[in-house]
Amino acid sequence: AGLKLLLKEDIVPFKADPLLFTLGPIIVSIPVFLSYLIVPFGQNLAIANLGTAIFLWIALSSIQPIGLLMSGYASNNKYSLLGGLRAAAQSISYEIPLALAVLAVVMMSNSLSTLDIVQQQSGYGILGWNVWRQPVGFAIFCIAALAECERLPFDLPEAEEELIAGYQTEYSGMKFALYYLASYVNLVLSALLVSVLYLGGWNFPIPVEAIAGLLGVSETTPWLQVLTASLGITMTILKAYLLVFTAILIRWTVPRVRIDQLLNLGWKFLLPVALVNLLLTAALKLAFPIAFGG
Repeated sequence: AGLKLLLKEDIVPFKADPLLFTLGPIIVSIPVFLSYLIVPFGQNLAIANLGTAIFLWIALSSIQPIGLLMSGYASNNKYSLLGGLRAAAQSISYEIPLALAVLAVVMMSNSLSTLDIVQQQSGYGILGWNVWRQPVGFAIFCIAALAECERLPFDLPEAEEELIAGYQTEYSGMKFALYYLASYVNLVLSALLVSVLYLGGWNFPIPVEAIAGLLGVSETTPWLQVLTASLGITMTILKAYLLVFTAILIRWTVPRVRIDQLLNLGWKFLLPVALVNLLLTAALKLAFPIAFGG
């Protein structure tokens, strides 16, 4: 399919804006690939160890709606325009609860670095993962991430029965492929971030100290360090794979919601719950500083 799209003719509609029409898929796809800079696949195995990694990711994700709206407008097609407007409204609606859920994790970790967030979850095995201390934030992040990636039941911007293919209607060739590539790459990115923020990243369900004790060796044994580092990468990818599998399973089992239901869920339910969760996290952090990273 990729080779077919690569060889297909790149058609620009006669009355479309050629510059905006070309820039749309580029603006949508580049932030997704840049976001991989902050993902740690293993201990000290990140492309860039930035102290403001979470802030960078939130900033990059806010660029995407501009590209989607640009594509819908430039196509000179009513279905494309409606798809672009839906995509922009959906992204803005769910980006705020998503950011608030992540800020609760940042508050507990005292750091915007993804490496520090994973490190803060180590030491207690599965009991130290943020999913137990932030169950509401975890649920909000997963729902909002599905909406951000435009996966069912939130694929309103490209609903085939209503808008043909939404903002992608007039696209062909590699420009069309860029949208699909960005969608699936963004899904994998979201799964990796859930793994890093809530499921301990490269950490094992059993603490390394317990594994070393069972094997009767020291934690500083070279071969054990190499083994745990290699398995750590596998753990990060395995957790992400399970989340991607769940997203695909939801796609084939859950019906699509209406646009009013989607926006009501974001603004009237997820946003207030995310705000309360953030305030509650701040209160618990002050009351129980050891348990909540004070």
